[in-house]
Amino acid sequence: MKDIVAIIRQARADGDYARAMNLFPYARFLGIDFREEGGELLFRLAYNERNIGNPVMPALHGGAIGAFMEHAAIMHLLWNMESAMQPKVIDFSIDYLRPGLAEDTFAVCRVVRQGQRVANVSVETWQSNREKIVATARAHFLLTRQEDLVEQ
Repeated sequence: MKDIVAIIRQARADGDYARAMNLFPYARFLGIDFREEGGELLFRLAYNERNIGNPVMPALHGGAIGAFMEHAAIMHLLWNMESAMQPKVIDFSIDYLRPGLAEDTFAVCRVVRQGQRVANVSVETWQSNREKIVATARAHFLLTRQEDLVEQ
């Protein structure tokens, strides 16, 4: 398989968001896609019954929301920076603020700080109303630069 970063680079040049997201089988399984809208990457977790954790409400499983947020943060970093490898999660902290209902869920990410080896990313998710946040996350990722690979 070709290098993930090279595929992302080509997908970015072609504006082919689906090709980039298809690199992550679990993201495909969950139903995650993204596009650029209003100058930012907008991620979507398409509603799918298999992502329901509480069938009585019904509400999305917290693990599906967490995985959505983690995949969004990783793809945000890959899409917006030149990296030699896929960023690796150092830590990931989620605050669930309200139930994710049985509908599409959206997310945006923001790089709070990026150093040479670590990036800090915040993620916000919502559903029909962007003002009603479903969950927020803070994440730290280990970055690998091209010169780090040469040194090994």
